[in-house]
Amino acid sequence: MEIGAMVVAVVGVAGTLGASLLTQRGAERAKRREIELVREHEEVRENLALRRTCYAALNRDSRQYTTALNRHLHVMREQGVQDADREALDVAKAAHRDTYSEAQMIAPDAVLAAATAVNHALTLVYGQVKRLERGAPEAGETMETVSRAQQAIWDLLREMRAAMRVDLGVSAAD
Repeated sequence: MEIGAMVVAVVGVAGTLGASLLTQRGAERAKRREIELVREHEEVRENLALRRTCYAALNRDSRQYTTALNRHLHVMREQGVQDADREALDVAKAAHRDTYSEAQMIAPDAVLAAATAVNHALTLVYGQVKRLERGAPEAGETMETVSRAQQAIWDLLREMRAAMRVDLGVSAAD
């Protein structure tokens, strides 16, 4: 019986030690999972903050570029363009280009599609404005047609802003 008692004692000690090891490993796994969840949550928050900052800058710079194009058209009609006017337009264009470039790396497809439509429209109107400014418009390009094209950008800006707000969870999708 001594051997039987020893076997029971060894099994009892092994069971006690094994249970504490299993409990410790379970606690470590739970702690690792908790840390992973916190990291994932932080990553989601950081990504959202990055998109929010990018979208605010893109919205602002796109609107300012559109306004600069509008102002440039008015200056062309009323008094003739000076170097300061050209510079103001180019500064607005450069700011938009920079924030659009950032959005291309950050924005999901739905937002990027709307931002691309805005960028494309701004680029077309800028080209038309510059051709009119040089006195070399293409067929059908007049101050009136360019002005209408510039005004149409505001609708594209609203669509872009709506896509951004949906992506950020500020507005519901239509």
